[in-house]
Amino acid sequence: MSNETLVTLQGWIGGEVALRLAGDVPVTSFRVGCTPRRWNRRTETWGDAETQWYTVNAWRGLAENCAASLHKGQPVVVHGRLAARTWTGKDGVAVTTHEVEAVLVGHDLARGSTVFTRTAAATPAEPGEHVAA
Repeated sequence: MSNETLVTLQGWIGGEVALRLAGDVPVTSFRVGCTPRRWNRRTETWGDAETQWYTVNAWRGLAENCAASLHKGQPVVVHGRLAARTWTGKDGVAVTTHEVEAVLVGHDLARGSTVFTRTAAATPAEPGEHVAA
């Protein structure tokens, strides 16, 4: 067991999904906004809490599938490794952002439907290995 922090995000894609190459490896980056809902006992109503934004990075085949499938404004579920990155902005101020290296990404089917298209397997199955169609 590793000491990585794994998270699952449920939110909305906040911008365009960008595909680029890191060397010879495809990587996709996009922002996901998560707005928690809170029950206010005093007013007996639901309300939105502050939106939290995460940068999601997906690599290799997942990157290509994200670029082909995801668009701004769509609801998604993302599962992956959480990391905090600190960098210095142009104004000299240190900024901390939260990034998720995605392990899996999918549309949030509680909010709509989607069509699945299987991609070709990267490597052929070994003799006797079952491959689902």
